[in-house]
Amino acid sequence: MFGLSVITFLVVLTVLVFVHEMGHYLVARWCGVRVDVFSIGFGRELIGWNDKSGTRWKISMIPLGGYVKFSGDEDAASRPGAGAMANTEDDGNFHTKPLWQRAAVVFAGPAVNYIFAAILFAGMFMTYGVPSTTNRISEVVENSAAAEAGLIAGDRIVAMNDQPIERFEDLRQLMALNLDRPVDATIERDGRQLVLPVRPHLDEQKDSLNNTIRRGLLGVRSERREMREVGVAEATWEGAAQTITMTAVNLEALWDIVTGHRSSDEISGPIGIARMTGQAAEISPAAVINIMAVISVGLGMINLFPIPMLDGGHLLFYAIEAIKRKPMSERAQEFSFKIGFALVISLMVFATVNDIQKAAAGLLDGVLGWFS
Repeated sequence: MFGLSVITFLVVLTVLVFVHEMGHYLVARWCGVRVDVFSIGFGRELIGWNDKSGTRWKISMIPLGGYVKFSGDEDAASRPGAGAMANTEDDGNFHTKPLWQRAAVVFAGPAVNYIFAAILFAGMFMTYGVPSTTNRISEVVENSAAAEAGLIAGDRIVAMNDQPIERFEDLRQLMALNLDRPVDATIERDGRQLVLPVRPHLDEQKDSLNNTIRRGLLGVRSERREMREVGVAEATWEGAAQTITMTAVNLEALWDIVTGHRSSDEISGPIGIARMTGQAAEISPAAVINIMAVISVGLGMINLFPIPMLDGGHLLFYAIEAIKRKPMSERAQEFSFKIGFALVISLMVFATVNDIQKAAAGLLDGVLGWFS
């Protein structure tokens, strides 16, 4: 299990890092930027070669990320080197390119992660179909939130807080966002529409990785779930929609953690992600592809956060440059990168400690189970 988790995690991460950095690389080349290094991993080079354009392609020792280093960059974080922004004679210098081109190059990495996720989801839908369950209630659980609100079997849920519900999967996703917050359920009963206020019950359970999973429960069941076959066009649409939904779920969950509505122990780091990919590998290749798509969405989203060192931080600098009509000073950028580095490292340490604590708690439960 441990070996499988590590191997699967490294394969998934390598693919996603390559996709992300290739987005930067392709748009940079299109904009005439000279690319000095394309690296999968950090640290000492293990294997590498130079292409005709002078780019050094390499695989490095620490396989937890990667980077593209442009002409004029000081380091892998794309900080401008000394005098880089003033070197207007170098046509391939990234930092002297027009603002829109620099922004396009930076934005391309996260954008390609989103596109890649949508393609993976679309491929899954074309292969296995789209899960589809009617929005009509077949059963209401006794003493549930739905029963308390007056929902009955036969009702058709058409909207929640004015958000259309076309299938039961839409309802599950909405409950994942709202947890125990009140919602207005628009239902269709006997040919007329009613609006009933519902407060979902909060359910907390431990998954196999010892994560605390919180979800809102209405207490309704629908008909048997089916996999509906779709063509290329509809699968592409569903893949894009799934990518958008995953982003919304992630942002809402993150906001709930910041505001204290969810526990911060839901944040997972590399260890937790490795365990999840290992479990997916034990289920099927399709499960690995699905988890790869989910991680790709998260990678694209996190990289757009306005934190120096991340792509979103660079885009923030460019927004400031557009407003001020001149770049931020090298000193200001240097100071911002130090803050961003501290934030990123702190988050990684926090997530890793979370993973270790959850693994230790799971091991302790197992040991105690031997004596119970």
